[in-house]
Amino acid sequence: MQEKHRLRLNRQFQYVYRRGTRASNRDLSLLHVKNAQKRIGFSVSKKVGGAVERNRVKRRLREHFRRRMALLRPGFYVVVARPSAAKQSYAQLSGGLDDLLLKMRLLECGKEGSKS
Repeated sequence: MQEKHRLRLNRQFQYVYRRGTRASNRDLSLLHVKNAQKRIGFSVSKKVGGAVERNRVKRRLREHFRRRMALLRPGFYVVVARPSAAKQSYAQLSGGLDDLLLKMRLLECGKEGSKS
């Protein structure tokens, strides 16, 4: 995922936490705020595991969003990983994120069926 599509600053994360709408499942929580840009941030706490496990979860989440960037509606996104996310495979995390995106209607109309 390109650098221009990442949330980096604490104030951006705090804005999404305060203003965002949330959907959750067992492993992940997704927050979204409408905005003209598309930016995504990931929050993976030390409860998820050691540095290796946390980085693995973030890599898997970044790859999911990299593949679906063209399908996403504009806005700021924050994905919060729960401790159980470390035990999930890429396919399971990706499927869970797709379910959350569909639940919140954040994929562009008519493109939900394509999973490239």
